[in-house]
Amino acid sequence: MTVLLDRPAPVAAPRTTGRDPFIDLLRVLGMALIVLQHWTIPVLSYEGGRLTTGNALSTPGVWVVTWLSQVMPLVFFAGGAANAISRGRSAKSDQEWLAGRLRRLAWPLLPLAAVWIPLPHVLLTLGVPDQPLEVGAKLTGQLLWFLAVYLIAVTVTPYALRLHRRYGVLVPVVLAAGAALTDLARFSTGVEAAGYLNIVFVWLAVHQIGFFYAEGRVRLPALMAAGGFGAAALLVGFGPYPGSMIGLPGAEMSNMAPPTLAILAVGIGQIGLATLLRPRLVRLPLRRVLDWAGPRIMTVYLWHMPALFAVTGVVVVLLGVETPEPGSLFWFAGWPVWFGMLCLVMSGLVRLFARFETPPSLPYGNAGPRAMLVAAGLVGAGLLTLTVGGFAPGGGPFLAVLALLGGLLMTAPKARV
Repeated sequence: MTVLLDRPAPVAAPRTTGRDPFIDLLRVLGMALIVLQHWTIPVLSYEGGRLTTGNALSTPGVWVVTWLSQVMPLVFFAGGAANAISRGRSAKSDQEWLAGRLRRLAWPLLPLAAVWIPLPHVLLTLGVPDQPLEVGAKLTGQLLWFLAVYLIAVTVTPYALRLHRRYGVLVPVVLAAGAALTDLARFSTGVEAAGYLNIVFVWLAVHQIGFFYAEGRVRLPALMAAGGFGAAALLVGFGPYPGSMIGLPGAEMSNMAPPTLAILAVGIGQIGLATLLRPRLVRLPLRRVLDWAGPRIMTVYLWHMPALFAVTGVVVVLLGVETPEPGSLFWFAGWPVWFGMLCLVMSGLVRLFARFETPPSLPYGNAGPRAMLVAAGLVGAGLLTLTVGGFAPGGGPFLAVLALLGGLLMTAPKARV
């Protein structure tokens, strides 16, 4: 890895000025693939008051698609590069920079909570079956796991950059070793909970590689791609890891929950492949698309599952139309109609809620490092509460919103007396 990350690449990334179109493209493309996958793979049916959810990618042999369609490693890599570039060009203190990042993460969650906390109660009174409603309410919150983990990456960015400047490639190497040791402990002891340490090791490793890209220090991407995907193939072929890089119904284990060394290897392969294709990707005429999608990316992530549940409620629950057999003629014929309805609902949600991507332009507080860590902890606690319990009726969502508000308030200036 030292050879791959130590010297300038043939096509260097911008250092600290302007925006990098490659990073913008990875962020938007990653979000588009996440949405496309979440909208395409559910196999839905409704009978006897219960909504059943399957997965089209559970078809034998289709798991190989997930080595490219599971783009979370690329999203964290792009986030690492963006955070390094942002921190490098900012004249603010670490605390002020972190406060700005916390606001951008937490503020768009407030309208989501404002809708989803009362919505289940309203729909229940209107006679909507409770089991499908519970599925929707929980899954809407569970997808916030990404923001909870990304919050960790953002919070440690100033410290991780110092480690990067001092130790360079040793940092991701140590993180990768931590991921390997975590898997070893998990599989040798049978304690599944031990695997959740890899939330830190795996995702911070790919986030840290983004720092090298921000400095133009990723080279030999073809070797990186071959090494990453090759290592993943060996881990799957001779280790305990499943082939799919997403969780599948009925599978004994998942490479994502918790993340494993296999998903880290695939992530390194994806980073190498994407960097190899960078010269061609940045020449694509997508600037207008990126300019439109960039300021709306958080809205799309937060609201694409509610859009799915709205269409599912009408088509599957109300009208009783089940998902055809994945890959069948009826599945391919119906997919454009299904996707079109989802896009129609999503467009209305984007128009309503995209304005909340930009937090209020208040000055930042003068809190010290400890206070900002507390603020990040409160936002993280709110996200974790919603990830575990979703927006199902109960006290959890209220506590989550209180934690989010507490974290946001700590980024504001103190009142003068």
